[in-house]
Amino acid sequence: MANDRPVGLFDSGVGGVSILRHIRDQLPFEQCIYVADSREFPYGTKPAPDIKRRCERIVDFLLDQRSKTIVVACNTASVTALAHLRARYSLPFVGIVPGVKPAAGLTRTGTIGVLATPTTADSEPLAQLIEQFAYGVAVKTQICPGLVSLVERGITDGPEVEMLARRYLDPLLDAGADVIVLGCTHYPLLRTAIQRICGPDVTLVDPSDAVARQLGRILASHGLASEGPAGPMRYYTTGEPDELGRVLTALAGSVAGTVAHADI
Repeated sequence: MANDRPVGLFDSGVGGVSILRHIRDQLPFEQCIYVADSREFPYGTKPAPDIKRRCERIVDFLLDQRSKTIVVACNTASVTALAHLRARYSLPFVGIVPGVKPAAGLTRTGTIGVLATPTTADSEPLAQLIEQFAYGVAVKTQICPGLVSLVERGITDGPEVEMLARRYLDPLLDAGADVIVLGCTHYPLLRTAIQRICGPDVTLVDPSDAVARQLGRILASHGLASEGPAGPMRYYTTGEPDELGRVLTALAGSVAGTVAHADI
């Protein structure tokens, strides 16, 4: 497999851009392809079999684009389908799970909060993380209806975000949580508002940086690291390209690459 082949990433929408940013910073020689499954958004309320089928189809598309490894840039898809994908396909996968382990090591009060989608909150992988790494720590899981939809509209701050985020954060803060895990890749895009509500004494844990580091290790260990230079980003959406372009511009100020429709 040629080293100059691209890295594929996918999410139900634009949330995985929070991981993509770290990958572009840490691995600037890697060509990346990003798929936003906007037509099927959101994953967080879908049954597991439906999520697995969607993930298979997106992986098949990314393989058609010659991807050498795939980042499942979505907590819900990772906890639901990552093991299934690794068993089904031979190329390396990198996933993301809520950062319970680092959060448990950072708390001073003994209480941490986990912001998550319904599917992630109820998942066995999250339960295993809590059992394995948060012994003696009170873990308060909070689902956050509406926040992901705001990000999908390019809204990451302002009155709507403030009202919803405060509704979900106040119970965690009242319970004494001093570490908040951003358990959905959309939530780091709301980091400014969440930190403002929580205050400077509360630590936010975002595993996106660790995912990029893990990708770098996997590429190196499999002899797949690119020597560059990386070409422009390629974004695909199962929805409307103009809408994805608008949201990406709202999030980053511009779109550094091409945006096209993917019939998946």
